Amino acid sequence: MFEGLQEKFQAVFRRLRGEGRITAEHLSAALKELRLALLEADVHFRVVKDFLRRVEEKALGERVLESLSPAQQVIAIVRDELTTVLGGEDAQELRVAGSPAVVLMCGLQGSGKTTTAGKLGRRLAARGRYPLLVAADLQRAAAVEQLVQVGARVELPVLRPEAGETVVELGRRSLREARERGRDVVLIDTAGRLHVDAELMAELGRLAEAVRPDEILYVADAMTGQDAVKSAQEFAATLALTGVLLTKLDGDTRGGAALSVREVAKVPIRFVGVGEKPEDLELFSPARMASRILGMGDVLALIEKAQVAVDAKEAERLAERLSRNEFTFEDLRDQLRQVRKMGPLQSVLEALPKMGPLKGLPRVGEGDDRRLVRLEAIINSMTPAERRQPGLLNASRKKRIARGSGTSVQEINQLLKQYLQMKKMMKSLKGGWLRRAFGG
Repeated sequence: MFEGLQEKFQAVFRRLRGEGRITAEHLSAALKELRLALLEADVHFRVVKDFLRRVEEKALGERVLESLSPAQQVIAIVRDELTTVLGGEDAQELRVAGSPAVVLMCGLQGSGKTTTAGKLGRRLAARGRYPLLVAADLQRAAAVEQLVQVGARVELPVLRPEAGETVVELGRRSLREARERGRDVVLIDTAGRLHVDAELMAELGRLAEAVRPDEILYVADAMTGQDAVKSAQEFAATLALTGVLLTKLDGDTRGGAALSVREVAKVPIRFVGVGEKPEDLELFSPARMASRILGMGDVLALIEKAQVAVDAKEAERLAERLSRNEFTFEDLRDQLRQVRKMGPLQSVLEALPKMGPLKGLPRVGEGDDRRLVRLEAIINSMTPAERRQPGLLNASRKKRIARGSGTSVQEINQLLKQYLQMKKMMKSLKGGWLRRAFGG
């Protein structure tokens, strides 16, 4: 997520920290690098211009440049201004007070509307609502069946169009069906096009007039950069959009759409899709997103995932063992299992700061999740004594473990090295973060 932009920001900040005293010239050079990084990330030029102007005005103050930690002050200003660009305040849950409430989802073809409709329905259901998914995409082949499959996956009913039924007629019928079935939220998945056209906008306008939606969400592919922002502008000119939902934010996203859409299209980001699973939909937090872009991580998001996936008693047990410096391979195996429950390893590590004691963490890819399974197989092939006392692992024992786990001695040596590094890091943390995460 924003990897290229993150690296460039980090490089600029490292240079600033390396200066004993920051002058106006140093700041000017840093701002030029930031400008280039943002433009390369496909951020709208007007957004870049206004952002850097505000940073420069605040950073050139005597109190900043003459302070004991000017680099940190400049970084804090950049973080605050990024937060402002992204929207300032955290997004709120959907306003679904109607009887039934209606949520209209629109966007271009391929943006992920259908999959996201299922995610949003699941989120509403988890909060005690009873959504009805409506397959109103009558243009794309197999769109109705796709929503039916999505609905089955999230255990929600789907209303299909009848033969010869128009989108507007389906919209009106969905309200009647929802009342009869006791469904209090209607989620309408509309048709998209490869580009914005008059026919698409007219159809959406008629549908919105018929169902009077409480929320109209524009679904945008975060990987398309300025194209997503331009399309959001055009949709906002016709429909009273209440928010943007950015999909594929876990992909190779440059950042242009996220950093531009609010300022250019005047529409706030409400939700972000961060994975392929039905639960991978999050409320948008500008402050937390700004911290991630700057490499400061999002530890709160990590804690929230841990609270869902990690057993609280197991976390407390591990915290106690860490405080006594008793971290063994059995504890590592238990932690590998817990980490796998939290989602792809890449998304977990992205939430950690890329600075301080964790700045040396390696990058991960899709294959690293499979590697976690191999590591667990190695640990399972050890005897209980070997798991508790890694010092017992001599050459012959390693060969036996390699045969039993279908791995190599080299992989076992790598695991040993990583275990010792992790034990050292865990010792420095003292297990306190686990207790804080679970309110202990």
